Amino acid sequence: METGRYDLPPRRKIRRPRNGDGTVKIVERYITRELMTPFTVVIVILAALFSSFSSARFLAGAVTESLGMAAMLKLVLLKTLIALEVLMPIALYVAIVMGLGRLHRDQEINVLRSAGISEHRIVYAVLLVAIPVGIVSGALSIFARPWAYEESYLLNAQAEAELNMDRFQAGRFYGSESSGRVVYLRAKDDTGKEMAEVFHYIRKNGGSEVIVAKRALSREPASGQRPQIHLFDGASYRLTHAAPGDTATRFEKLVYFTDSGNALDYKRKAATTATLQASDEPRDIAEFQWRLSRPLATVLLALIAVPFSRGSPRQDKNEKTYYAAALVFAIYYILSGLAQTWVEQGTIGRFPGVWWLYLLMTAIALALLSPGYRWKQALRR
Repeated sequence: METGRYDLPPRRKIRRPRNGDGTVKIVERYITRELMTPFTVVIVILAALFSSFSSARFLAGAVTESLGMAAMLKLVLLKTLIALEVLMPIALYVAIVMGLGRLHRDQEINVLRSAGISEHRIVYAVLLVAIPVGIVSGALSIFARPWAYEESYLLNAQAEAELNMDRFQAGRFYGSESSGRVVYLRAKDDTGKEMAEVFHYIRKNGGSEVIVAKRALSREPASGQRPQIHLFDGASYRLTHAAPGDTATRFEKLVYFTDSGNALDYKRKAATTATLQASDEPRDIAEFQWRLSRPLATVLLALIAVPFSRGSPRQDKNEKTYYAAALVFAIYYILSGLAQTWVEQGTIGRFPGVWWLYLLMTAIALALLSPGYRWKQALRR
């Protein structure tokens, strides 16, 4: 009996996706979207919480009475802008742990690997998100941070200026224990520049002075001049407590020069980055290195977060992984503050400065991401 011959179909070579293939680009966009969604949610929540906390603190400190509601809102926005350089790395770290963790939990990463997507390609997709976020964080730290601090310092100085008429509300007394000054105004127009029935008392050496006026105007000073208040149709009373000699003077117009709230001492956080770079003061060096380190910290934290996203379908194991990720970030936060403090105190010089921490983080990131690293198994347990 003649045996039949069957020809097997020719083997088809399975082509792995290459870097330029559309499949790889689709996967990269998919992973990027899975990271950007939680990042956006987390950064919005963190910024809202920080703004709420700052608003509550300012309200408790009666900042609205000193500056007004509009200026207080501006101060809150400035504080939030300053905080973004720290909140963005935190949000990205959490987003990577959550986003990639979901892909591992739903077995999507295993499907991608079976399709030829390597671990390096996943890390590359993470860097596609981390590097732009790091650049934005660095720009905020290098450029926006000093500007925001300068504006906030000016607002605080204006709030502390004793005769800043913009902060006074009608129908209330305002006093200063340090100078013995008391100010009251019965009415104020919508612009805040014209006032009616003004009372001003100040304690001086061996006596006191009282000024009352039916009308007052707050004038914007010219460049280089002190702020001034124009008082109309009033009287000035000089009272001596130790001996007789009280005087009373009536006036049609009196120009009263007030304390300027625009003069600021040197503040390193408000100094430009170029100024800090040229300084040899330890505190300036620490501030300068802090600003430059923000992009590096963002990218390194993102790389360290990748291994902590490798969980399992079991809920208890995922919780342990999240706890470990939180512990690692807490250690980084403590070491970051410690490194900056050492530079400020002169314990560590300009080099290594704060850079030793980021060299350590680089070594840890490379070790965690290296193939066959034993801690990968520990993170899955």
